[in-house]
Amino acid sequence: MQWLFIGCGGALGAMLRFYITAQLFPVTGNKFPLGTLTVNLLGCALVAVCYVAIVEKGLLPPYWRHLAIGGFLGALTTFSTFSLDALLLWQNGLHMVAVLYVLANVLGCLLVVTGSWYLANFMLS
Repeated sequence: MQWLFIGCGGALGAMLRFYITAQLFPVTGNKFPLGTLTVNLLGCALVAVCYVAIVEKGLLPPYWRHLAIGGFLGALTTFSTFSLDALLLWQNGLHMVAVLYVLANVLGCLLVVTGSWYLANFMLS
């Protein structure tokens, strides 16, 4: 059943991401990815609210975690999950691990996307 919740939430999150990005693209065009920034900031705000409401306060049944966090926010932006992971590491006193996790994700992903871009261009030319 959890797969159904994740799938339904994911479909809604993906549609909202497309809608927000499409609405904001005319504002800045290719000059600044405002749509991506917007969904990342929105996702980070919503993941905190969902985590507190569902996990910490128990205000919603546990399956809402799959629907809202794993599905909806997972499709809207994975940056929200990354940010929550970093926050939880920090709150659990694992400060160096949190900093390393943030650096590894940001720098690692930039390196991987850059390397993959070059490799794809080389292989597909």
